[in-house]
Amino acid sequence: MELMVLLNALVTRLLFVLHSLIGVWRVTAVKKEPKYWLLALLNLLLCLETGLTLKFKQGRGYKWFSPAIFLYLICIVPSLWLLEIHHGTQYCGNEPGAVQVNVSNQDFNQSRESSHGSEGTDHHIIQTAKVFVNQLSTICETVWTLALHQTFLLLLVVGRWLLPIGVEITRDQLSQLLLMFVGTAADILEFASETLDIEDVRKNYALINAILAVWTWSMLQFPLDLAVQHIGCKPSASARRIPSLLLCRYSAELWNIGVSLFIQDGPFFIVRSILMGHFRIFNQMLVFFTAKNILVVTLQLYRLAVITLDFRTTVLQKSRKGEVCCCPCEPYEARAHATGRQENEMKEFVAFPPKEEAQAPLENH
Repeated sequence: MELMVLLNALVTRLLFVLHSLIGVWRVTAVKKEPKYWLLALLNLLLCLETGLTLKFKQGRGYKWFSPAIFLYLICIVPSLWLLEIHHGTQYCGNEPGAVQVNVSNQDFNQSRESSHGSEGTDHHIIQTAKVFVNQLSTICETVWTLALHQTFLLLLVVGRWLLPIGVEITRDQLSQLLLMFVGTAADILEFASETLDIEDVRKNYALINAILAVWTWSMLQFPLDLAVQHIGCKPSASARRIPSLLLCRYSAELWNIGVSLFIQDGPFFIVRSILMGHFRIFNQMLVFFTAKNILVVTLQLYRLAVITLDFRTTVLQKSRKGEVCCCPCEPYEARAHATGRQENEMKEFVAFPPKEEAQAPLENH
């Protein structure tokens, strides 16, 4: 096992565990109940996945799916749900910055005096850590919730970058996937922050649950790598079934279209339309992003129509020429076999012309 692969696998999962523990700590601080520390037990699933990956995959990733990202979602999403549902109980002072500075200066002076009195390095470190924790506690609780959302999405992108890739995915495909994740994360963060910050939405718990459910549904695209990989197909299936050949040839494009229509832009458009149409909630940003979702959905449908028409034209042209339609993601041997069979048939046709054509000149003569 390579050392860098081992370090990347362990460090990335350690970051996931630390961030999920911070989320559990914030839930416990907001709810004032220690029983919520039981949410930290979800990290045991991530630890189990780490051991299995190191043993059976030597730290490498899997094809089409990342179990580490999926288990990280399971660890952190419940904490964010609880923080957003109980957003109204979170305290935020009128001048959090001034309170933070005063408390921090007082605590630092006390830590210096105690450290000089004890003259112990260990005691000084402990006191500094306590001061740091107290300083973090003075930050507005709603700011904590937003910061957890932001760092959560950033860590998803950075973690996917740091995780060792498998044999099936290349560096070029990984770079494309990360660029897609950056845009997706920004859109998801905007959807959660823009809709949940509306005052009328905060008064309706059903709306909060619906928005969080759509937000959770949109996060399920991060563990999947189908956006940059072809699923592959069998030659027999692609030669007999047109849908199988279409899925084989355009699997990555079709997955991107499906994600946009059914996981991200489509559900986002439905939620925003309900807010404006049924609940009569209007603001400038809500109208703008609703129009943006409409435009994206329309363009994706147009892209689907273009792919279908192009594929249909290609199939008709090859069928008229008598060629075998081979999928570009099929193994090279299958394509070579089909091509060789066509060449042999052409040679036989040239060497042995049909009898009607050979006898026709004699009859005319």
